[in-house]
Amino acid sequence: MLKGKVALITGGARGIGKATALKLASQGADIAIVDYDLGDEAADLCKQLQDMGVKAEAFQCDVVDFQAVKETVDAVKQIFGTVDILINNAGITRDGLIMSMKEEAFDSVLDINLKGAFNMIRHCTPLFVKQRGGKIVNLSSVAGIMGNAGQANYSASKAGMIGLTKSVARELASRNVCCNAIAPGFIKTNMTEDISKDNPLMQAIPLGRQGLPEEVAELIAFLCASDYITGEVIRIDGGMAI
Repeated sequence: MLKGKVALITGGARGIGKATALKLASQGADIAIVDYDLGDEAADLCKQLQDMGVKAEAFQCDVVDFQAVKETVDAVKQIFGTVDILINNAGITRDGLIMSMKEEAFDSVLDINLKGAFNMIRHCTPLFVKQRGGKIVNLSSVAGIMGNAGQANYSASKAGMIGLTKSVARELASRNVCCNAIAPGFIKTNMTEDISKDNPLMQAIPLGRQGLPEEVAELIAFLCASDYITGEVIRIDGGMAI
């Protein structure tokens, strides 16, 4: 159980982030939702979380902005007292073949997916070190393990997330901070809604279906409760990258 813990979830208003917020709240964690675009979804989610008996607030933040992330983490600390769990879930895709990919498409994906995670880890780490404990779960992807045609930017960002995870795990282990990554395959979210059942990549999934955000959230919750797993990359992909 995570009662009394504070979880900060980036990209937390929808998809995997939303499912994770609901799962961690069901185990007693208070939830800080961080998203670039809050809107009605974030407000509705906070109300749902509060009705579950936990504290929940939403914070607007561009994770690419180093100073804005610092201010957001400070605001979360002021309201919740600390951060015990960091879920780096914010991410985008800007797919295209490498021969025609624009520089902006490459940069924006690396900035949000990888630099955004660095910014959050950088500003949460002083809290983890001070309290001598914490959990970090980074959302990588099977694309970061095996690559994917048309996703050089996304694959590079998610491979970078794996290197970041392992380095942070080594640095912070002495402070009782566990840092792990998970590598989802095709999960049923807005990001993958255009993928048809006839897509060759879908045919490469031995279990024959997309995963659900709730299934990913179960794995994240498991890592948040584990005290002796760090530096790992765990696939949740229906066997796609076997």
